[in-house]
Amino acid sequence: MKKSAFLFFILSFLNFASFLNAQKISDGESIDINGMKVSFNIANKESVEVGGKPFDRYKVSATVQNTSEKSYNIRLTSYPQIVTNTGIVELDCINATGAKLTSKKIQLKMKTQMINVTYSAYDKSGKMTTSILPVIGSYYFDSGDTINDNAIFIVPQGEKPDIIVRSLR
Repeated sequence: MKKSAFLFFILSFLNFASFLNAQKISDGESIDINGMKVSFNIANKESVEVGGKPFDRYKVSATVQNTSEKSYNIRLTSYPQIVTNTGIVELDCINATGAKLTSKKIQLKMKTQMINVTYSAYDKSGKMTTSILPVIGSYYFDSGDTINDNAIFIVPQGEKPDIIVRSLR
């Protein structure tokens, strides 16, 4: 019991520490985080009603560009290998409700490098056939690369999305 309480305390502290490193970003603004240029733009706004209450629904687009000389790369060592930490930056909408299956954050992730693997096997008739199977070989974010993603945020009516951004690398 003491170990689980201690582990909870450590994980809570790490989450709080990463939250402190977050920077506020506004619509159309670009900020630099560790050599990465991060920006977000509001593409569309409409008023909606959720549970009988009025809200504003925003479609937003987020972009990160690697402006440094550093490349990020995760090479896979075996197949299948499950990789869950491919995020570069995360944009959190503090005042988003998450209603109607909408987002509360956007996580911009590394690009996927696909490798075509050729293999031979016998088909049902006993004939040898050759096939190609696309396999993920690595994840990368090279110098000069740009990654984009979109999300929909629902916020209280009259408010704009309140966005903070933090580096995941």
